[in-house]
Amino acid sequence: MEDQKLITGGEFLVKETDPADVFIPEEFDEEQKMIGQTCQDFLDTEVFPVLDRIDAQEEGLMRKLLEKSGELGLLAISVPEEYEGFGQSFITAMYASEILGAGYSYAVAFSCHTGIGTLPILYYGNEEQKQKYISKLASGEMVGAYCLTEPGAGSDANSGTTKAVLSEDGRHYILNGQKMWITNAGYADVMTVFAKIDNDRVLSAFIVERDFPGIVFNPEEKKMGIKGSSTRQIFFNDCKVPVENLLGKRGEGYRIALNILHMGRIKMGANVIGSAKKAIDQSVGYANERKQFNFLISQFGAIKYKLAEQVIRTFAIESAVYRASKSLDDAINCYVANGDDKGRDTMAAFNHFAIEAAVLKVFASEVLDYVVDEAVQIHGGMGFSTEMPVERGYRDSRVNRIFEGTNEINRLLLADAMIKKGAKGVLPLTEEAEKAFKELKNLKEEKTAEMEYFEEKGKYIAGFKKIILMLMKAVSEKFGRTLVHEQEILSNISDSIIQLYIAESILLRVKKMESLKGEDEIRVYRDILDVFVFDAAAKIGKCVKDATYSFALGEIRDQLETGVSHFTSVAGVNVKEARRRIADRMIDENRYCF
Repeated sequence: MEDQKLITGGEFLVKETDPADVFIPEEFDEEQKMIGQTCQDFLDTEVFPVLDRIDAQEEGLMRKLLEKSGELGLLAISVPEEYEGFGQSFITAMYASEILGAGYSYAVAFSCHTGIGTLPILYYGNEEQKQKYISKLASGEMVGAYCLTEPGAGSDANSGTTKAVLSEDGRHYILNGQKMWITNAGYADVMTVFAKIDNDRVLSAFIVERDFPGIVFNPEEKKMGIKGSSTRQIFFNDCKVPVENLLGKRGEGYRIALNILHMGRIKMGANVIGSAKKAIDQSVGYANERKQFNFLISQFGAIKYKLAEQVIRTFAIESAVYRASKSLDDAINCYVANGDDKGRDTMAAFNHFAIEAAVLKVFASEVLDYVVDEAVQIHGGMGFSTEMPVERGYRDSRVNRIFEGTNEINRLLLADAMIKKGAKGVLPLTEEAEKAFKELKNLKEEKTAEMEYFEEKGKYIAGFKKIILMLMKAVSEKFGRTLVHEQEILSNISDSIIQLYIAESILLRVKKMESLKGEDEIRVYRDILDVFVFDAAAKIGKCVKDATYSFALGEIRDQLETGVSHFTSVAGVNVKEARRRIADRMIDENRYCF
């Protein structure tokens, strides 16, 4: 792969992306479609018919479903062939996660097992550890779990107090501590457990088997949603872990935890797509059956607005997820080709894309909350009844804003990571911001020349980048190292970056779709792009204004105000008619069809 094609995380803020360099779902090949169909068939035949039994946590049922998943190869998609897996691309793994994401509690168990339950050992384990565990995890013979969170250590994971002390004979680490919110704990055979050795300041990681002595499992937690997912506290009371089960190097646990979480955040974006499409199908199906005032409610403008907005936001996150997945595939291939440790080199790629991971995690979880909330609203009183499936989707969605690091933490991480990349010279943020400030000073009242459709949209996206860069430079100069304490402003920056990345992702997808299918075939997709960019301009403008009025005075305030006015100015859009066209297409198809 050519080095110049390698995209660095966060680079989208300072560089223009070529549509040819992104992947869009319309490009799935036959093998990927077959894998997707296998996933869908599994949900239809094995999962959806037993949802109530899953939620009741019928003894052995979820474990059996995971074993059946393994028999079909669904647990082995990301596992290399040398460990009896299929060695598929990250894009393919994300597609499988998307389809299976519609599986409610099963999706949580599947994602935990194939992600945080398997990948720490795959990427950081030595050869002996991988030979011992990975093929069994890939087949479903073993189920995996991940033990990081403690009662006093949630977002601040490194403050955990679980301890590991070497035994007198030097053959075991003796673990003592407590872990909570452990997914798959009811039946997991092997767990990655994080603890501090002796008085270390940072975590180490250990591979712990269920039958090791000294482990106690609490009863199942009673949860608001994902009721079929096993969630328990685990206590380690002088648990004896063989020294050869230290995962990675001593003190490397915190790095392992962070990198695995970056991966989990990106995969959540894919899971959400499946859940959202499922809820949209339920929404339009009900709207096409329910009559009020002698009309199907799908004919009412207020309902069309909801249906269209569900589509727009779901199409948006789908566009961003597969764009990021292609960037990661490219980065993984490059790092692995130029490195000497495939596992760590793969994780290095995820670490470099922490910004995109946070974007996808926050936006996706909030998209799904919107979609399921409006699904309940479209169903009216019936949506509040457990007789309708949208009730389960509504309950199950809420945890996603907490999973994989809360959205608040991810917003802070996003802005902080981007600013640090500029400060370290990894990205030329300051230089690009100075260009934007200079451009403002040289503004002239000129008649705007007529532009081609995608050129105009590209100009808007470029403007969004400029005002965000201006804001970041201004706050960095104002606060310096104390910026970390200005969480509201950091969140303003992150929300602006999120809107930018998603808007640009839709633009790249629609532009590439037109090159593949022609303008006539993608008119309704232009409607999606039009509405999202129009709304994004207002949201970015509001975020920048909120931040500006929180700290800026005098000339810098004037410059930022002018920047908002200039760089977030977009042409008006008849959003009512655009949304109606989007909704009408789906109403005619009676399903999500984008």
